[in-house]
Amino acid sequence: MVKNSLISVITQEEKEKNSGSVEFQVFHFTSKIRKLTLHLELHKRDFLSQRGLRIILGKRQRLLTYLSKKNKVHYKKLMDQLDIREPKNR
Repeated sequence: MVKNSLISVITQEEKEKNSGSVEFQVFHFTSKIRKLTLHLELHKRDFLSQRGLRIILGKRQRLLTYLSKKNKVHYKKLMDQLDIREPKNR
């Protein structure tokens, strides 16, 4: 399994200090999403993991929407840092 490169971005002190912040939660969900994506590339018929991935994607999307309304500068910085695409507008 490939090691996640995002883990080194946040230190242990920052984890303890800012674990409830929106930015940290988005970071944590993104690392989970990347791990599940790697898992699902190997196990295509693991439907429970697919469901879990969709749930985490929805949670991250709601947090990103909240952050974009609250603070655009932090939102743009986080999107660039985590290499996440902008969501499509309906």
